[in-house]
Amino acid sequence: MQVEFLDARLKRLCEDKSARQRQWQKAAADKLAIRLDDLAAAVNLNVLRALPGKWEELTGDRKGQLSCRLDKKLRLVIRPTKQPPPAKPDGGLDWRAVDAVTILEVENYHD
Repeated sequence: MQVEFLDARLKRLCEDKSARQRQWQKAAADKLAIRLDDLAAAVNLNVLRALPGKWEELTGDRKGQLSCRLDKKLRLVIRPTKQPPPAKPDGGLDWRAVDAVTILEVENYHD
């Protein structure tokens, strides 16, 4: 799958091991690297459903975004790059049709 980043700063933080570990604790930084590798290796978003990380669609003002857990507090937040995202007939996100995502942030939901 094609993986893009919201901006250059986020890309550097996510892709540079030392920057990643300075920004987030080592365990979360290591999981982030694994999740980014999972995204890059996946044919489409649906493949992630079978992988660790508890990928889920967000709701409310974050509708159209997805997240996965990196630790108890941190989550990786993404969205389909194609906007509007591919939808199923019932209006839900068509995970099988998403083959490019944009990394939006690594966020602590609890702060």
